Amino acid sequence: MEFSLTTLGSASAKPMVDRYSSVHVLNARGRLFLIDCCEGAQFQLVRYKISPMKIDRILISHLHGDHVFGIFGLLSTMALLGRTAELHIYAPRDFSSMLNFFMGHFGEGIKYPITHHPLTFKERQVICETRTVEVSAFPLNHGIETYGFHFLEKWQEHPLAPTDRYARSAAYCCDTAPFPELEEYVRGVDILLHEATYTEEMRALANERYHSTAAQAADLARRAGVGKLIAAHFSSRYKDPDVLLQEARAIFPESYLACEGEKFNVPYRRLNEEND
Repeated sequence: MEFSLTTLGSASAKPMVDRYSSVHVLNARGRLFLIDCCEGAQFQLVRYKISPMKIDRILISHLHGDHVFGIFGLLSTMALLGRTAELHIYAPRDFSSMLNFFMGHFGEGIKYPITHHPLTFKERQVICETRTVEVSAFPLNHGIETYGFHFLEKWQEHPLAPTDRYARSAAYCCDTAPFPELEEYVRGVDILLHEATYTEEMRALANERYHSTAAQAADLARRAGVGKLIAAHFSSRYKDPDVLLQEARAIFPESYLACEGEKFNVPYRRLNEEND
């Protein structure tokens, strides 16, 4: 049963010819979560053959344009495709005024219910739960209200070893500067997608703009004991983001670059005895 994270946009605020801004899809055993929704997100969904109609929930980390400008086009397209199922959107509280504006001007043809679940808390908290996965959100350090997301698969029997219990996990942190609590929020996840906007030589700028360097992302992954780091949200100044990858791998060898259309499958792992 699939548990994977697919990147559809790896750039930061300025889109590039070959990179979109932030948009990702987590597949939790067939249930699709869209994470952030940059301008052009729906085109990326079409390009990589991910049906908008199969998106179960949308998670918006914060209300900077490169993470949310694409959502209203996507909502309209869902209506054109005949969606009737309720759509749940988890986003900071101020998203409600944006949604009200959209519905007031463009919502006449939208026949499916849209429910906004405001994110308003100061520590990690479960925001939704399905039969197969538990999703939590936690505050990040980005100057405006911003949240990361943690996905934990509910334990299951391994198909080839039914006496063992397995679960998989992933976390998403984009955008954020480092802060002490983050290590515990993401501890032990199998895959951590974390922003790596700049190299270390730009650390002063990263601090000023509440972002992280590739080295800081890798150091977090090392300290938190994650399985694999996926670096994303690259500044447009890096025409070849391999420089960010090399900086990260010098600290945490299991570092990889997010790339449009690339899927990272989360491997099975046996639950610790204390979690059995």
